[in-house]
Amino acid sequence: GSDDGFGNPAMSRSLSALCRQALYAEGTEQVFLLLLTISHGDLAAPIRVVNNTVSIVSRSQTFVAYPFEIDLPGESAEQLASVQLRIDNVDRAIVDSLRQLLAPPSVLLEVVLASQPDVVEASFALTLASADYDALVVTATLRFEDILSEPFPAGSFLPGNFPGLF
Repeated sequence: GSDDGFGNPAMSRSLSALCRQALYAEGTEQVFLLLLTISHGDLAAPIRVVNNTVSIVSRSQTFVAYPFEIDLPGESAEQLASVQLRIDNVDRAIVDSLRQLLAPPSVLLEVVLASQPDVVEASFALTLASADYDALVVTATLRFEDILSEPFPAGSFLPGNFPGLF
């Protein structure tokens, strides 16, 4: 079957010609960057970082160079996919921001090419499920939206909801 170039079955995302060329080439000078946006209504502004040695601007937003690693989920069909995020805790700004939140923040992970940072090649919306930290590293578990556990149909035909049926 076809895949999206990231080892996943083809999805409704279309990759740029430059990205496809880089993925299929035996070697490439293109650099893939991960943009991470942590947002929550209680934060003064979203936290935006890029796993790069220099900050970049993507779609008029500055992503600050900040070391982090992402472990993508395995291919087990039995469990809901989760992503492990490890981000340096050098200046404690991220931990201090997360500690003040009462509800989990939203996390957006985006893939761009360094040569065309305004073109998002892939994006993944996640929620922070848990986080732990020490003096050096914040380790977080991020979860994809659990659409499999949502009730279907969303409504129930109960007398209180549909009195004309009963």
